[in-house]
Amino acid sequence: MVYRRFLCIKDAVACINDKVDLIAVILNFSLPQTTRGTDYVCKLKIIDESHPEIPVHVFAQEIDHLPFVAAVGDIIHLSRVVMRIHEGDVYAIFNKKFSSFALYDGKDVENFQPYQVLLRYEARKHDAMIIAGLRKWLASSHVIDEPNFSLLEEINEVGLVNLVCKVLHICKTTDDKWMAFIWDGTDAPPISIYKKPEDEEHNPLPLHFKPLPSSGHVLHTFPTVGTILRLIFDVECMPYILQLLKVCQWFKFFCVECKLHEGLWYGVFTSYSKIRDIPNVDILILERQSNYDCRSLGNLDRMPSWSCPWPSKITEVNCSAPFATLMDVLTCQKVRKKFRCVIRFVAVIPWRVEDFRSPDGVYRVKFTLEDPTARIHVYSYAEDGEKFFNGLSTGGLKRKLKELLGVPKSDDDGQEEIEGGARNPPWVQCCLKSHSIKRRRWIFDTKLVG
Repeated sequence: MVYRRFLCIKDAVACINDKVDLIAVILNFSLPQTTRGTDYVCKLKIIDESHPEIPVHVFAQEIDHLPFVAAVGDIIHLSRVVMRIHEGDVYAIFNKKFSSFALYDGKDVENFQPYQVLLRYEARKHDAMIIAGLRKWLASSHVIDEPNFSLLEEINEVGLVNLVCKVLHICKTTDDKWMAFIWDGTDAPPISIYKKPEDEEHNPLPLHFKPLPSSGHVLHTFPTVGTILRLIFDVECMPYILQLLKVCQWFKFFCVECKLHEGLWYGVFTSYSKIRDIPNVDILILERQSNYDCRSLGNLDRMPSWSCPWPSKITEVNCSAPFATLMDVLTCQKVRKKFRCVIRFVAVIPWRVEDFRSPDGVYRVKFTLEDPTARIHVYSYAEDGEKFFNGLSTGGLKRKLKELLGVPKSDDDGQEEIEGGARNPPWVQCCLKSHSIKRRRWIFDTKLVG
């Protein structure tokens, strides 16, 4: 087997079964996978000025010996890879016994130190000149064509999406899968609910797709404006993923599956998904961070973006507190605190209005509220319940409760319900008071408008 020192890709594709050295731009790369044996493999696509892309199959006995590519457009120096051909397609094989590699930043014009090397790698004097030439060519070409990235507020259906999000926390779920909490500062759209209100007592809506972090300290580090998406990792190569992911850093996520569970959005990272590091000065990060900074400082901006221009007038509040989100409520560390929120009433226990009062005539009703940041349980109790239900008759309260819960109607008079129809509760104002020690929240200074 002939060993040919540095070649451009155009010349290398003619050297079938020879060992070659290549320096090229990474156009794409896959997550590591296990082979049928005990090895790991990842696949790259590389390109240079001389030739269209070619695949590279990298094999290693340990996952740490695979290239950890920080971003598409980075440069790789491959040493002693073997050129092969299969059914007319030429590709390079990285042999775990004698091949080596080095990874370089594709944009940093001054740094010629690799950010990852395999132990066998040996740098050469003229490598820097070749890398500089590739960086210049890359900057003036359009070979790196990234797809569009969506904001969480732009998700409108179940399917694949590309996201730029900050990783807030990483943990394992109760079913032993890894999950990341990711966020971009925007409000994911509200979802219609198909569960009947009367089923809540025996089959309640979940508060979360997966539980919040058990540590209160972690929860208190979360931003209180914007949806926090649970991202489940359904892949084999978690050690590789965990080395890439860093809490409090932004990443690009490609081909994430967005799904729904009981009216809650969540994401799934599959073997077809990809993850990329992203520099803090990237315009995509700066735009998202700037939008969040404006929302977190303003009063009206803390309202759900989907409640604009103003919440429904089904309720009235007598509270001058600034607007807050349900995540503000959850993370509040004061023993007693009052909030004014814009939320949706998505469930109630009991369902029958006739059962709202205890045998001694005291209101005791549990509601489930949601906004883009969280779902929580709150109570309408005693005198605060008297004020909330506003002396409505049994018939009037039944009609108002259905309106509050978004029960669909088939005519303008609201006399006939659509059986099995989707519920779309309106956004309404509601004042809440919390007690952090008792971990309970109550509705107060709020009334239903008849």
